[in-house]
Amino acid sequence: MAAPRTPRSPRTLAAAAPAPGKAKLTHPGKAILAGGLAGGIEICITFPTEYVKTQLQLDERSHPPRYRGIGDCVRQTVRSHGVLGLYRGLSSLLYGSIPKAAVRFGMFEFLSNHMRDPQGRLDSTRGLLCGLGAGVAEAVVVVCPMETIKVKFIHDQTSSKPKYKGFFHGVREIVREQGLKGTYQGLTATVLKQGSNQAIRFFVMTSLRNWYRGDNPNKPMNPLVTGVFGAIAGAASVFGNTPLDVIKTRMQGLEAHKYRNTWDCGLQILRNEGLRAFYKGTVPRLGRVCLDVAIVFVIYDEVVKLLNKVWKTD
Repeated sequence: MAAPRTPRSPRTLAAAAPAPGKAKLTHPGKAILAGGLAGGIEICITFPTEYVKTQLQLDERSHPPRYRGIGDCVRQTVRSHGVLGLYRGLSSLLYGSIPKAAVRFGMFEFLSNHMRDPQGRLDSTRGLLCGLGAGVAEAVVVVCPMETIKVKFIHDQTSSKPKYKGFFHGVREIVREQGLKGTYQGLTATVLKQGSNQAIRFFVMTSLRNWYRGDNPNKPMNPLVTGVFGAIAGAASVFGNTPLDVIKTRMQGLEAHKYRNTWDCGLQILRNEGLRAFYKGTVPRLGRVCLDVAIVFVIYDEVVKLLNKVWKTD
């Protein structure tokens, strides 16, 4: 007769299952892969709004304005260069968007994994600090050279004889004429912009996620809810740091030589164009950023879920 099965003790059961209420951490490697994929898909969808925003920010009031608004900018671009004209500079942004998002999410998860409480929870204040660190990292490693090249490409199109024939030709010409530092124009403004951008976005996302999940940090997030939260976070960052974005764009344009530094650029804009100039391009940026952040967070979360099934890191 077989011996009766000995029931497993409560302690054994507890050891076999995750501790109740303890949040699961995301491995930085998964964050890098998921972030890179999300960044590449997002920029292909939203680039025309980025193009229009940049054109409007470069359209200084001190010169006769070239565009009367968003619609006029789109019409003139399509009339002169066709629909594909709205994608001028996409290559430079696409080449950078994948590593940018990879660095952003990888650094955020790395920092947040070290700043969570014993239960694995991340409060909104620490979310802000992790977002700030992620923004500074992506600004220095990827965003500044990428954005400088993108702005020069777009600004070059406004001249009667564009000199940049493509991404690699443009990079080669910029480096030949200005050296490697030519791709790092506006570094201070870019660090301020990206740092504040991600600090605001991750603060809002962390706050909303904590509110939604309540006492259960592992509560599944519906992609629609994630998208709405991402759009809110994106809108908050637009209203919070568009002035820095305008200064950054001017510091990276073909006429950046007019400004001694970031502070001088801000003063000249204020003196010559008034306070409203700091919010040029807000509407197209709002549409682009809300869509951008919503798409990125949704794709990122869904890819991480998939990676958790095939890549065990616990």
